[in-house]
Amino acid sequence: MNFIDALDEHNRRIFLAFQSPCDIQAYLDSIPYVGEDRNRSPLQVMQDRQCHCLDGGMLGALALSYLGFPPLLVDLVPEPGTDDDHVLAIYKVEGHYGAVAKSNFSALRFREPVYASLRELVMTYFDVFFNVDGLKTLRGYTRPLNLSAFDRYGWQTSEEGAAVVTRRLYSLKPIPVVTPSMVKRLSPMDERAYRTNMLGVNMDGLYKGPSPH
Repeated sequence: MNFIDALDEHNRRIFLAFQSPCDIQAYLDSIPYVGEDRNRSPLQVMQDRQCHCLDGGMLGALALSYLGFPPLLVDLVPEPGTDDDHVLAIYKVEGHYGAVAKSNFSALRFREPVYASLRELVMTYFDVFFNVDGLKTLRGYTRPLNLSAFDRYGWQTSEEGAAVVTRRLYSLKPIPVVTPSMVKRLSPMDERAYRTNMLGVNMDGLYKGPSPH
């Protein structure tokens, strides 16, 4: 059964009403961020009405594909052992990149399609990608992963298919955005910026230790 047919009538109406990336982002913002190891498929995200950045990213990529964009994910990679990854569903309009994303942090979500390169888009997240200690942790990003290559695994509707996407995404080698000498010179978040960017955060969803992947 395909994704649209698997949706109940209520969620089908919601999904088919998306007319723009902004609509998709508004939906992702409307459902709770949940901090857990489970990676739902897009179908399960809509059924359960909750997600984190990875499964929210997969739903975002799928929704973008129904608007005519390829379903592309990019993983933002932190300093190992300091923070969680962050997943973006990216798209291009007139050759410029934008993104939709689910995040515990408001500043790590939507980006308008105004960035001339993928790196330029990624770097807009640098100063607001920080951990609970106020340290800026973004260190790299992956090349886009086209989820259409995984359609045979049923990632849109099954948790097992979503797991195949997850393993592949986390196996990609990141492209560095800073050098070791740059890292040594990084300043921590100042107190006002830290407080501002922590507004609305689900404390249970914050990074708690080394990621299993």
